[in-house]
Amino acid sequence: FVTDRRVLVFLSPVALCASVAMSDSRYNIHSQLEHLQSKYVGTGHADTTKFEWLVNQHRDTAASYVGHPNLLDYVALVENESKERVRFNLLKKAIQPCGPPPYKPED
Repeated sequence: FVTDRRVLVFLSPVALCASVAMSDSRYNIHSQLEHLQSKYVGTGHADTTKFEWLVNQHRDTAASYVGHPNLLDYVALVENESKERVRFNLLKKAIQPCGPPPYKPED
């Protein structure tokens, strides 16, 4: 229904219910995400810095290499090192995988 260049939109009860359900599911998804972020360290949160996220990625990758023997074999073969030397290097690197944290000025 068009009058004077204005478009009037009438929402049916079904469309209105779908709109409300969509906003409820959005809230539900956000609350689930917040729960996961509080439960698991590596999932981050709204205040996660780029450095923290990168450190988590590097530590997860190193832990995966150490935890999966076939991946450890592959890395050892590529680097031409023994498996235990590669495991030691990965564990040592997991302490500060991206170097020291950046300077944060006090607020």
